Amino acid sequence: MVKRRIFLIVLDSFGIGEAPDAEEFGDRGCHTLHTILKSPEYQTPVLERLGLFRIEGAPQQKGGGVLTGSFGRMQEASRGKDTTIGHWEIAGIVSKKPLPVYPDGFPESIIREFEKRTKRKTLCNRPYSGTEVIRDYGEESEKTGSLIVYTSADSVFQIAAHEAVVPVEELYGCCETARELLTGEHGVGRVIARPFAGARGSYQRTAGRHDFSIKPPGDTMLDMLADAGYETYGIGKIGDIFAGQGISHTQRSLNNVDGMEKTIAMLEKNFSGICFVNLVDFDMLYGHRNDIDGYARAAAVFDRQLHIFMDKMRKEDILVITADHGCDPGFPGTDHTREYTPLLVFGGDIRPGVNLGTRKTFADIAATVLDIMDTDDRTDGASFKELILI
Repeated sequence: MVKRRIFLIVLDSFGIGEAPDAEEFGDRGCHTLHTILKSPEYQTPVLERLGLFRIEGAPQQKGGGVLTGSFGRMQEASRGKDTTIGHWEIAGIVSKKPLPVYPDGFPESIIREFEKRTKRKTLCNRPYSGTEVIRDYGEESEKTGSLIVYTSADSVFQIAAHEAVVPVEELYGCCETARELLTGEHGVGRVIARPFAGARGSYQRTAGRHDFSIKPPGDTMLDMLADAGYETYGIGKIGDIFAGQGISHTQRSLNNVDGMEKTIAMLEKNFSGICFVNLVDFDMLYGHRNDIDGYARAAAVFDRQLHIFMDKMRKEDILVITADHGCDPGFPGTDHTREYTPLLVFGGDIRPGVNLGTRKTFADIAATVLDIMDTDDRTDGASFKELILI
């Protein structure tokens, strides 16, 4: 059997047009790719050659030339549009029930028990922008030692504190306490540590963010590969998203560029299995902040690094590029958007120019990976291996 290395790169929030049920999520008219394509910063010739603009529903003013990859689009079957559920589905689990969200803040009983266990008071407890919440509550938090608890449209319990008042390790401990509390009906997808520093009027979030995710509700593609003896690598926040489950090696990344540098370095490592990568800047720095030019610029930088990566691939290596949801930076609001996601597949043994159409679930990626690796498939997806493998 061929010793395969599969590199699965998730461009966090890189949506390619509204899903059929977008209206149910308040996202009618969203289209992340169409929005960023308008920016003069947008240049992605490598993605174009892979087939990005041949995908159904993609802007049609692009897409000439010889194709190097297979292409299609993914429709999310899960009832959610957040990072956790999106990645779970890519890894084979369709979530029929959305993770809980708290548009009015968390229940008083949860907050009081959290304060009791952490021995610290809390502030805010409502949906808020991460940069604005430290602007508005940072001074009081710094003076009193209180923790800033806030949420968003996603299933998250976020805790911000000044590093000089609440050391980062203590903040992580508070997050672990919240994670223990938030189970069952209050089982949010992620508890997130958000340390900040600076002085009044110039508070800045620091690089100490850490996600404490709820464990997947069942075995994922990663578990199945690990059980079969394959190595499983996570780069970026993959380890956090899956709460370490099924991942044998993990590396955090500082940003998209660092994440891709670590992914390129993985090409020098001899292994058989999967390298699962998340590039979060598209979502965190640009989508949520309505920064169209920044998003487009990040896509261009990724495209240049992608060229380097592809040039170093071995013949038997397979590259899969997709996304976990949308976050259209030109759409009203700052939340994720319910969109199709791209599916681009490349490798020496991959048929170029194959249109994989519209896949009914992200889980088809997991089923295909397992099929290619000749591993038992217990996912909710359907393999497209026979369509792409020479």
